[in-house]
Amino acid sequence: MDMAANLLIGLQTAGSLTNLFYCFVGVFLGTAIGVLPGLGPTATIAILLPITFTMGPENALIMLAGIYYGAQYGGSTTAILVNLPGEPSSVVTAIDGYQMARKGRAGVALATAAIGSFVAGTIATLLIAFFAPILGEVALKFGPAEYFSLLSLGLVAALVLAHGSLLQAFGAVIVGLLLGLIGPDVNSGVQRFTFGVTSMQDGVSFVIVAMGVFGLGEIVANLGDESARSISRDGISKMLPNREDIRRMAAPIMRGTALGSLLGILPGGGAMLASFASYTVEKKLSRTPQEFGKGAIEGVAGPESANNAGAQTAFIPMLTLGVPSNSIMALIIGAMIIQGIQPGPSVMIEQPALFWGVIVSMWIGNLMLLVLNLPMIGLWVRMISVPYHYLFPAILVFCAIGAFSLNNSTFDVFLLALFGVVGYVLRKLDCEPAPLLLGFILGPMMEENLRRALMINRGDATVFFTRPISCVLLLAAVALLVMVLLPSIRAKREEAFQEE
Repeated sequence: MDMAANLLIGLQTAGSLTNLFYCFVGVFLGTAIGVLPGLGPTATIAILLPITFTMGPENALIMLAGIYYGAQYGGSTTAILVNLPGEPSSVVTAIDGYQMARKGRAGVALATAAIGSFVAGTIATLLIAFFAPILGEVALKFGPAEYFSLLSLGLVAALVLAHGSLLQAFGAVIVGLLLGLIGPDVNSGVQRFTFGVTSMQDGVSFVIVAMGVFGLGEIVANLGDESARSISRDGISKMLPNREDIRRMAAPIMRGTALGSLLGILPGGGAMLASFASYTVEKKLSRTPQEFGKGAIEGVAGPESANNAGAQTAFIPMLTLGVPSNSIMALIIGAMIIQGIQPGPSVMIEQPALFWGVIVSMWIGNLMLLVLNLPMIGLWVRMISVPYHYLFPAILVFCAIGAFSLNNSTFDVFLLALFGVVGYVLRKLDCEPAPLLLGFILGPMMEENLRRALMINRGDATVFFTRPISCVLLLAAVALLVMVLLPSIRAKREEAFQEE
């Protein structure tokens, strides 16, 4: 009965005309940026954060969530038609989707991706509705020590699962933690690391860091990587799968949904991990593995279902624990903080309309996306043809206006440019910028809970190990680090022996 009542509250919130409008705006923008390779949902959400200042909390979160899972839909369009994934999670879709398009089955491939995404999104939304309250009830038992340990685990997990060098990811986290310390001290209010600059007395704005590192950094990096696009338009109008197609796609969709729902909760980009894992599973289970890479419909249905399920279940730790599982969830947490909402289990109790409204809006958004991605395919094909060098000046101007509007300060615009350079350099060094943002978001929360736990226990640091939940979380964080470091240490030792 409680579940039905909660979903009714969510339906009343998400079903209002204003929230329906913002849901549509979110999924439309998400599809558009998914179709346009290079920009991505992270950069788009970062750029749009200043706009959320003028919105209500429900409007802002529903729109930003729509951008995220909408981009998973849109990314499949370019992957299938152009062999150029709009999203990293759509890389696998391009393998068989593009081959289907070359065989004149582009419409069937697009329909398979849309149907798989809708089914996966619907099931994942139901899973959030059922499991989020259970996890939220457990989280209500957390004190400052448990929260510090949980945030530490989240940071370590994001570090471990980051792409590229572990040392680079660790360095990015440290930089993010240091940036989060700028401004007034949590307890005394004493200014820290401002270097006498009055514009930094309240700390560095999360919006500036996000727009610079992800927005400007992504834009500048993509300017030198614009390739010619050859679009396969054959068979776009024939979208209806036949009976054999439906039979072959049904099981991969369900397996991809299950796999994506599980992996999406993990920190570090579960949607991309889920799509790769789904493709591997389908190829191993297939009776005709030789068809994979040559236009197998299972190679589209499974990964597309997995990445959409993963994108939606990524909201579970963010909504219930206040811990982001990837950089986009960190941006959405930043939007919540901007709105004056403290992320965590208290949101479910104190603002049920917001919590359940976002969940119900996901199902409504998935329904909208099904309509957007099939009848409007002609619009997306035309958008793919727009050269990127026509888009970036408008995006740069939008970023600068957003930065200036925060405090009506030119200093923020220069700071935006500085973080844009930082984001570009990180990409050139093959250093993923997501750990920096996660460190920046989680750092102040970790410091606050660390100091609160020590004050309550009169400086006794053993509280983190004597409380069972806190101890288990810290041991899990250590275990994750050991699991990743051991292969590296073994490889280094083998190299040393070979050199000798």
